Amino acid sequence: MTRVLLLNGPNLGRLGVREPEVYGHLTLGDLVEAGERWGAELGLDVEVRQTDDESEMVGWLHEAVDTRSDVVLNPAAFTHYSYALRDAAAQVTDVGLRLVEVHISNPYAREAFRHLSVVGPVATGTIAGFGFESYHLALQALAG
Repeated sequence: MTRVLLLNGPNLGRLGVREPEVYGHLTLGDLVEAGERWGAELGLDVEVRQTDDESEMVGWLHEAVDTRSDVVLNPAAFTHYSYALRDAAAQVTDVGLRLVEVHISNPYAREAFRHLSVVGPVATGTIAGFGFESYHLALQALAG
């Protein structure tokens, strides 16, 4: 069974209360439940994690390389400036694993500073703007 780390960056622990007009009313707990359910339906072993700590996220990407796990990554604010995260993400794809960058909202329909992703160029692909369904689509891509 393919192992997938579904990783979420800063402020996504506040899902459901932070800007619900942008991110919706579902919570991180709802995402954990949905991610595990979708994974089981698709024959994937999905583990959902969230951190506000850049170094912890980098460590999880290193873990993906070491355990040969594909990654669904919502880097959140790290998307726009974290070259440490970009370099760790590149290690995932450099060893032949897949990394799908995911965003709940469409960054290109928001403030100009959100239009740049330093992670996107090293990702296998990017899915954005479909709410929680963005994660589901990413998992379907990995299972397909």
